[in-house]
Amino acid sequence: MDENYTPKSDGQMSFHDAQVAVVMVPLPAQGHLNQLLHLSRLITSYKIPVHYVDATTHIRQAKFRVHDFDPLTAKNLHFHEFPMPPFENPPPNHNASHKLPSHLMPFLYATIHLHEPMCSLVRQLLGANHRRVIVIYDSLMTWVVKDVPAIPNAECYRFNSVSAIHTFSAIWEARGKPFQAGTELFEDIPSIENCAIPELWDFLNKMESLHRKVSSGELFNSSRAIEGLYLDLVAQEMNGLNLWAIGPFNPLLLTEQNKDSNKHHQTLLWLDKQEKNSVIYVSFGTTTSLSNEEIEELAIGLEKSMLKFIWVLRDADKADVFAGEERRAQLPEGYEERIKERGIIVRDWAPQLEILAHPSTGGFMSHCGWNSCMESISMGVPIAAWPMHSDQPRNSQLVTKFLKIGLIVRHWERRDELVTSEIVENSVRTLMGSPAGDEMRKRASELSVIVKQSVMDGGGKSTEMDSFIAHITR
Repeated sequence: MDENYTPKSDGQMSFHDAQVAVVMVPLPAQGHLNQLLHLSRLITSYKIPVHYVDATTHIRQAKFRVHDFDPLTAKNLHFHEFPMPPFENPPPNHNASHKLPSHLMPFLYATIHLHEPMCSLVRQLLGANHRRVIVIYDSLMTWVVKDVPAIPNAECYRFNSVSAIHTFSAIWEARGKPFQAGTELFEDIPSIENCAIPELWDFLNKMESLHRKVSSGELFNSSRAIEGLYLDLVAQEMNGLNLWAIGPFNPLLLTEQNKDSNKHHQTLLWLDKQEKNSVIYVSFGTTTSLSNEEIEELAIGLEKSMLKFIWVLRDADKADVFAGEERRAQLPEGYEERIKERGIIVRDWAPQLEILAHPSTGGFMSHCGWNSCMESISMGVPIAAWPMHSDQPRNSQLVTKFLKIGLIVRHWERRDELVTSEIVENSVRTLMGSPAGDEMRKRASELSVIVKQSVMDGGGKSTEMDSFIAHITR
């Protein structure tokens, strides 16, 4: 591709507004797109221009699904839509022997085509009188930015889309599991190799082999109030690289503008009519598909619990979420009619952050993806943890054993066993209607306050973010 290629952008680019510009390179998958879009929002609040780059369909996806934030009106935020060659877009296999979204692997390998236009953009920005360009890249996009350090006055910082406890535990296991403070939480989790499939490990290893040649520092969507021990342990392993815990990225106080924009969504209207802490929110993110048998057991368990719920019933995302139809999972006959007074089934996109922030929401049954964990912790909602793959087993340990703000629905070592309706019913009843659940809810609420206090200085900025900004603008 010609290095003078000009990407399709969203309007006039304010290349001359600041001495430093930031280029944001997210992995084009929802949990990654969302985290780095919110980080973009935070960085632009320092009057630093941010250039968010990705394939056209994923820029559209990021804008369409973002919570409590209108990227179209954000000052200093510019979107660059890069072309991608055709890629396979198969549906997820809900009957696979594992839960990892292996149907995305062809697309992950196609992201290498973002390399040349991204480097071209960095050179354009430097040619527009910026004295330095900072590239923040997802840890799974290292090969896209691998040549940036060779560009004078350009620097790369790796964003870790997973928790610090997962990052450290992976290092700890690779070193032979030596005893260290905090590692006792890992005692009932099998090898991290069981959390992914060989194809993904091959991809991860390709990224990791490039990392030490590329990164000038590490960023985490986390808080020392949540993961202080594990952030310190990771820092010890980074051979002198700077590390910043600059989360939570998601808004901590929802704006009136966003409340108005979502006021017609059925879930929020319904929540307005429910009692405080009376509803459990059930969602397994964008990379998990349940089998028909699992869906039936979950449905029966929620019904038998006799508690109120909102259940987002969707398959894992395809590589292009706008292409083709999704599977419409079948529920037991007459189910939606029977539960209509107590529950809502959502089959499209749900405003998760607003649901978790609503006072009627008292619990979250979750896969424990890191984005969902941070949103739930931010809003003070305890978690019924049902990890599916990747970093989720480690995250569930953090939630249940370290923070003590949740319970395990299914232990990871029993991941091949069917979660029965009885297990679902008991988990929901314990979280929502028992003294133990009340204690988890109390601790979650207290942690939410601590997290908010740790990043709010009256202007909504954190000490760690201030430190990062000072570093890149030095």
